[in-house]
Amino acid sequence: MKKLMIIEDSKTIREELKALLNRYGYEVFASDKFENIINDVENEKPHLILLDINLPIYDGFYICREIRKISNIPIIIVTSRDNEVDELMSINLGADDFVTKPYNTQILLARISSVLKRVYNDSGNMDILEYKDLSLNLSKGTVKSSTGSLEISKNDIKILSYLIKNKEKIVTREELMNYMWNSDLYVDDNTLSVNINRLRKKLEEIGLKDYIETRRGLGYIMK
Repeated sequence: MKKLMIIEDSKTIREELKALLNRYGYEVFASDKFENIINDVENEKPHLILLDINLPIYDGFYICREIRKISNIPIIIVTSRDNEVDELMSINLGADDFVTKPYNTQILLARISSVLKRVYNDSGNMDILEYKDLSLNLSKGTVKSSTGSLEISKNDIKILSYLIKNKEKIVTREELMNYMWNSDLYVDDNTLSVNINRLRKKLEEIGLKDYIETRRGLGYIMK
């Protein structure tokens, strides 16, 4: 799973963009703290950054320049500033693409996918997550083991991908709830338990028993 970082000062745009990207299988880091953006980039190690130009404290041009001093992480400028000078400056500073607001979400997703494939040159494997005898294909929505394979639901995919990505640590119920249902709508806490239990039963069908362990009072971990 690819991690994207959103550097955007509009809370509405930030949340809408995060929800969109989550739905399409991306992990997303988005913060409203702009004092330590460069440190966040170093700590989070995203595969791609979506960067606005008009930001508090430091503008996008400065941030792009500073990131390029330490990393070649692909950067897509996403901004309401649509003149050629801004686009030229962005590219000269090392940005990989330039998208103006308001944007068509499908075009933005296509641009993101194109940059990721070009930079990482792993289009054939970027949708495959593996852990021990388990192989999760994000694009096909399937999970397989040495004894079989089956299709799983969107929620199953999200749970499993998040646990695999965090396989070295315990994932709290709160973390998983926020990742699964990042919205203002109320979601019953029991809904997560139902989803986890259903996923466990599906994994058992292909010989993957006890892969998801419950740590009482703490959360879940891939065993």
